[in-house]
Amino acid sequence: MKILYLMRHAKSSWNFDGLSDKERPLNNRGRADAPQMGQALAERNIQLDLLVSSPAVRALSTAALVAKELNYPPEGIQVLDAIYEADLDRLVGVVHELPEEAGSVLLVGHNPTMTDAVNYLSPSAVHEMATAAVVCLHFQTDRWADVQRSNAELYFVDSPKNHEE
Repeated sequence: MKILYLMRHAKSSWNFDGLSDKERPLNNRGRADAPQMGQALAERNIQLDLLVSSPAVRALSTAALVAKELNYPPEGIQVLDAIYEADLDRLVGVVHELPEEAGSVLLVGHNPTMTDAVNYLSPSAVHEMATAAVVCLHFQTDRWADVQRSNAELYFVDSPKNHEE
């Protein structure tokens, strides 16, 4: 079985004078939501073999904050340029090219492509993923190249709103 976690980066700042889109940082809510979602994953006893992130500051910051909560080594985060500005075909291609030795992978990226990928791969529809939302899909296959809707099960959808007090 292959387990894929698709995560939309946490809330980013729109006040980024002089910064490119790729350099936009997380805002205060994003800096709170990302570790909260990491804690939620830790409570589910998630063990990652690989964490892959877009190189955008907001995505990479999200990945690092989640990694810390999962005791995943920050130097083990793989940064993949192809995720930034990826369309659906490219993002699914990234999934199909994941290393076979990784059975459990978290991919951190951007909307609308993350939601599109979830709905392409999942047998159950998911409305637009909120910032910092995580979707978990289980696939009845031993090869990432064979991951598809017909061998998928939507295991859970989680977002920061589920953890508000």
